[in-house]
This record gives sequence, C-alpha cells and structure tokens, in this order.
Amino acid sequence: MTTSGGAGRHATNSVTAWWEGGWRCRAEAGGFSLVVDEPESAGGTGAGPMPTEYMLTAMASCYALALAWAAGKRGITLPDLAVTATGTYDGPRFSRLQLTVASAAAREVIERLIEPALRVCYVSNTIAASPPIEVAVEPMPRSPAR
Repeated sequence: MTTSGGAGRHATNSVTAWWEGGWRCRAEAGGFSLVVDEPESAGGTGAGPMPTEYMLTAMASCYALALAWAAGKRGITLPDLAVTATGTYDGPRFSRLQLTVASAAAREVIERLIEPALRVCYVSNTIAASPPIEVAVEPMPRSPAR
C-alpha cells in the first residue's frame, strides 16, 4: 500500500491485489493480507469474501466510523453501534445500496447524526459521486513475502 500525503485533497491510497488462480486474489492493505475469492457455487474456493462483500464492508465500517466521529463532535456518546450495508445485485453491479444503523441510543439521537456522518464518510461520498475509473497498464509490482 502506498499513501501519499495526509487526508488532504490530493492524498492517494493504493491497494494491490495479486491473482492466485481461479477466482482467488490476495490483497495487501494497510499492512494486512486479505483473501478475496468467490463462493464454490460461483466457481471459487470460498477462501475469502467476494470483492462486493469487501466493498459493502468498506461502506458499513466507514459509515460507522463517521457516525462515531459525528457523535463525538457533538458530545454524544454512543453506547453501541452497528451499521449494515446491503447491496441489491442487478447484473454486474449493485442497483441499490442501503445502510442500516442500529444502536441502543435513542432513534432521535441517531437520526440527527445521519447527515453529518454522510458528509464525512469517504466511501459513501465516493460511491455517490461515482468518479470515473481509469485503467493503466504498468510493470508487475513485487509480490510480498508470504
């Protein structure tokens, strides 16, 4: 992973995935090794979550962190918090993405945090803005020792 700069306007963050055959990849992210695979029913080995599940994980966890941040900025303590991201498949894409928030905090408290959290959530902001995807071809990166 390469990070350039801080969380500023032009900072970058990269994750590399190495294909290991079949429907399986290994990715290095933040110093962690992640396995990406498809279920056996789709021709994979089921050795790890599907790429779309990692996307939903990124969405749910980023929004949970954004809610916690928004609460903290307002002096609100959340006793517990869970965010579920659900995607509805429509061919090779999601046609609908939904975040569901659960907490022991009062519904009114959580509802006041929804918009402020959406404003600072990198993942949901990126998905909502749908930036163009550019594809470049480069020399093979060095695979990390396993």
